[in-house]
Amino acid sequence: MKRREQSQTEQLKQALAERDAQLQEARTRLAAVEDSTSLQVGRALTAAAKRPGRSLVRLPRDLYRLWRRSGTTQHVQRRRPGAEPVRSFDADRQEARLLSGMAGNSEDLLVVATVVGSAVQDAVSPYLHSVPLRPHDAQIVMDGVDVDLVLVSASAAAAGSPWAHVGDPAAADRTRALHWVLESAAARGIPTVLLEDAPAPPALRELGFDRVHRGDAGVPLHLFNPVAADLTPGPKAVFVRETPDAPVPEVLTELEAGVVDADSPGLADALRAANVAVVPAFPADDTRLSRRAWACGAGVITHSPVPHAANPHAEALAVSVPRMRAERVTPSAMRLRLRKVFLQEATPVRLAEILGDLDFPPGTPGSELPLRGRSVAVLADPAGEAEADLLASDLMGAVLRPTEVVVPHSASRLPGIQRLRAEGITVRTVRFSAPDTPEELTRNTPGAPVPRVGGLGPDRWAALAERATAPWAHLWNGPLSPTRLADLVCAVECSDADAVGASAGDGHGPGSPLDGAGDLGFFDRPDTGAPQYVFVSEVVPELARTRLLRRGWNPDEWNRRGTRLLALGPDNGPAGPDADDEDAVYNSTDASTGAVG
Repeated sequence: MKRREQSQTEQLKQALAERDAQLQEARTRLAAVEDSTSLQVGRALTAAAKRPGRSLVRLPRDLYRLWRRSGTTQHVQRRRPGAEPVRSFDADRQEARLLSGMAGNSEDLLVVATVVGSAVQDAVSPYLHSVPLRPHDAQIVMDGVDVDLVLVSASAAAAGSPWAHVGDPAAADRTRALHWVLESAAARGIPTVLLEDAPAPPALRELGFDRVHRGDAGVPLHLFNPVAADLTPGPKAVFVRETPDAPVPEVLTELEAGVVDADSPGLADALRAANVAVVPAFPADDTRLSRRAWACGAGVITHSPVPHAANPHAEALAVSVPRMRAERVTPSAMRLRLRKVFLQEATPVRLAEILGDLDFPPGTPGSELPLRGRSVAVLADPAGEAEADLLASDLMGAVLRPTEVVVPHSASRLPGIQRLRAEGITVRTVRFSAPDTPEELTRNTPGAPVPRVGGLGPDRWAALAERATAPWAHLWNGPLSPTRLADLVCAVECSDADAVGASAGDGHGPGSPLDGAGDLGFFDRPDTGAPQYVFVSEVVPELARTRLLRRGWNPDEWNRRGTRLLALGPDNGPAGPDADDEDAVYNSTDASTGAVG
């Protein structure tokens, strides 16, 4: 295999290894010379010549002893320097990043040298460890940092950016600096990607990228989400204009609709505050604005501006906007669309798609890292074969499958658990000395029972969580709809909460009178006003950080210990809507949102 050019850090390490090998060889040769009979005979003759009196008398005896030992002397032979011990690429990678001050980041995130616009930078920051390059220090940074990828976006060439007009003949110095970065990456085996999230300058595509992706970095759900949308004040309708000079339809001015630019930092807040968003209809294949609006809980109306006064769409806007403002997007459709964005167009999904099949250096984790934050371990204690079969059916039919399942050792031989193993789901087991006792069900407050979820108390959660390797853990507690796990993981990706579940103070949690009502969830109950995608003080946990469960705390104490708890109501039905209906709601804006144009 052809050896790739090494970075400055790797070159220094190689030079140090070569010096160590030379020093070891010199020591070996010196030991061989000192142990040789010739050197010892020479020393004896030299001593006799310097002191002829006593030394000449002892010389025959010394020579005789040397002769007697010469047959048994084990001469140290000169050995060729053997091959250096094989070191894994990951060990070299970790060492290089320790020297460059990035220890701890390489395990969880790809280290990426970025030349991107501000919107792309904000979108990828939770999923990639970004090392921004600037024209004046690109060479220094590339030489001093071991990166896995070079990511460039066309929006970086926008006016006001450090790389403004890169790829344009008028900015030859910046184009030359970026070309050097790509050549250096190619020499070191580092893949390079161009995101065409804006019209690319003429020479940018010609610089030699390994992959050119038409589009942006997906929908960043940590920015565009419905969290606390009902608490955000603002107009009920908002017009999203693609450029600051785009005309605002007069009918929207009359309806007192808000106006926000597509690249404004306040776009997410404006979409959360409104329940109707009017977005440009062209280009027809660009759905980034409508998907961001849906993720924020707003209905979408596409609008085709007409330059002359006789605008045929003005009358349609005058009808459709008030109608949608009055009707609002149904909570069922809102959660369905958010789930679809989460599964198909969210930033980690888009990054995994972009990075797929790229030729990363050996040992680099690669394209699966952006999605690693969605890994879920299911903690369960099935009481028998029936519950184990139900657990297997729930998990194998889930839209988002878990990474692993952790069960007590006594349940590991149940047929349902064996089915999970056969389906490729990792099953881990924990040995318990005894089942829960009444004494174990009280903690910190004598006489008060500790809440139990999934048939387990906090101590047993902690024992099961210790065996889990995924960052998130789901506490299985009976039947689970196919979309529930996806909705829970989507909720934590939107909010960065530590735990999510039904609000414990609203009377809708497990064991409540409404538990298992099935047909209607919180969104569809006009008489409850239960919190939805809102941080609360107490939840019945369904999904929590694994490291939080390992502490074995009582869930009633989580809020007082500084955890962030998000309320999410039950599904709209035990099985959820049909897949065909979901696709229809998601893909047909005319049917589901009353879009015009």
